[in-house]
Amino acid sequence: MKQPRPAIVAVSGLSSNAGKTTLACELIERLPGWEAIKLTRGHYRSCGKDPSGCCVSDLLRDEPLIRSGRDANYEKGKDTGRFWDAGAANVHWVIVGEDQVEAGISRALSRVKSAGVIVEGNSFLEHVAADFAIICARAGENKLKTSARRTLEKADALYLSTIDDADRGTAIERFEQWRASLSIDLNLNGMAIFARGDMPKLIESIRESVSLPSVVNF
Repeated sequence: MKQPRPAIVAVSGLSSNAGKTTLACELIERLPGWEAIKLTRGHYRSCGKDPSGCCVSDLLRDEPLIRSGRDANYEKGKDTGRFWDAGAANVHWVIVGEDQVEAGISRALSRVKSAGVIVEGNSFLEHVAADFAIICARAGENKLKTSARRTLEKADALYLSTIDDADRGTAIERFEQWRASLSIDLNLNGMAIFARGDMPKLIESIRESVSLPSVVNF
C-alpha cells in the first residue's frame, strides 16, 4: 500500500539571511513528531568560484545525494543539527545540482514517515506544491534573491524576522518602508503577515491548512 504524502510546510526566503532556519526550528518545536528537509543547491565550476571553496561542491553527484538520519547529518550549529536539536523526528539533507532539485525533493519526501514535514529552501517550490508556504524577510532592508518574486507568488504567509525585540507594528513598519523604496512592485497580494509574537497564530494557520487538530498550548 502506498504511503500517503506528508503535509508539506515550506520555509523560503525573500533574501539571504532572512531567518529561515530559525523559523523552521521554531515550527519544528511546535509541531512534535514532524520531520525536516534541508535543501542545499550547489554549484560545480558554474558559479565562478573555486570548487574547493564551495561548501557542497565535493558532495555533488550525477544523482541527488540525500543524507537521512542523525548519524548521517547531525553537526552541532549547522542547519541540520539545529533541526535535530529543535526536536525533528528525522532530518533529511538534500544536496543537489541545478537540474536535480525536483528529483532530490521527491526522493526525500518518499523517505518521510511522519504526518508532516518542514522543508527549508527556495527552489523546490518551483517543482513541488506545498500545503502551506511561508516566505521569510527581514523587518527592514533585504537583498532580494533573483527568485524572490516567483517565490512570493507561491507563498501563503510572510514572516518578518528581527534581530532586536521590535514589536509587530514596528516590524511591519520597517518592512513597508523598505518595500516602498524599491524600484519594483513587490506585491504581497493581501497575504497574511506574521512577526515574532504571532507564532501561536501562525501554527494555527498551518494546522488549519493541513487539517491537523488545534492545540491550546504552544
